[in-house]
Amino acid sequence: MTSTAAGPIRLVLVDDHEMVVAGLKAMLAQFRGRVRVVGEAIGAEEAMVVVAGLDPDIVLCDIRMQGASGLDLCRALRERHPACKVVLLSVYDDEQYLFQSLRAGASGYLLKKISGEHLVRQLELAQTGVIVIDAGLAGRAVDTAARLQSDEFWPGARQGLTQRESEVLSLMVTGLSNRGIAGRLVVSDETVKSHLRAIYRKLGVNDRTGAVATALREGIFQ
Repeated sequence: MTSTAAGPIRLVLVDDHEMVVAGLKAMLAQFRGRVRVVGEAIGAEEAMVVVAGLDPDIVLCDIRMQGASGLDLCRALRERHPACKVVLLSVYDDEQYLFQSLRAGASGYLLKKISGEHLVRQLELAQTGVIVIDAGLAGRAVDTAARLQSDEFWPGARQGLTQRESEVLSLMVTGLSNRGIAGRLVVSDETVKSHLRAIYRKLGVNDRTGAVATALREGIFQ
C-alpha cells in the first residue's frame, strides 16, 4: 500500500540524540516505497531550518529534548508551516503528555516501542488527516477524559498527577520537607524524590518553589 497517489510520505526525523535518528532512519529504510526520510535534525532549532528548506509532509519528533521540547517545536511548526503535520514520538506512556500534544496541534502521539510496519501505517493515517494515538494510551485517555468531565478525580488530576503525587504536592504546599513527607506517608526519601520528579515534569516546573507556586496559582490547593 502506498501512502498517497503522489508518492511516499516525505518525512523529517527530529531528536536530540543522533543514535535515535539513525535508528529510526534504518528502521524506515525498508519502507521506502511508502515513507521517504528527506531530512533529519538534532534538536528543535536545527529542525526549524531543515523543515523550512525541505517542506516535508510530516515531522516525526521526540517530545522531550534538550532546550526547546517537541511540544515547542510542534507549536512553532504549526504556526509557520501549517501544511506540515507533526507526529510526536515518546517513551512516556502518559496521558498528560498526550493531552499536551493534542493542544499543541500534533497529528499524533506514538510510543517509541512501536514497530516499523505499525509506525509507517500510523504515518499514512496521519497524512490523511487522522489523529494517530498509541492504542493502549488512547483507551486510558478516553476513560480519563470521561472521569475528569464528571469531576471524579482528586486535586491535580487535570494536570496529570496521580493520587499519591497529589498527596505529596499537598504536603509540599503545607511546607513539609522531603523527610517530613516521607514520614507522613511512611515511604522512603527516594520514593518521595521520585514523586517530586514526576510532579515537576507534569507541572512543567524545575523545583519545589515552582511546584508550590503552580499549585496555588492553578487552584490545585488553596
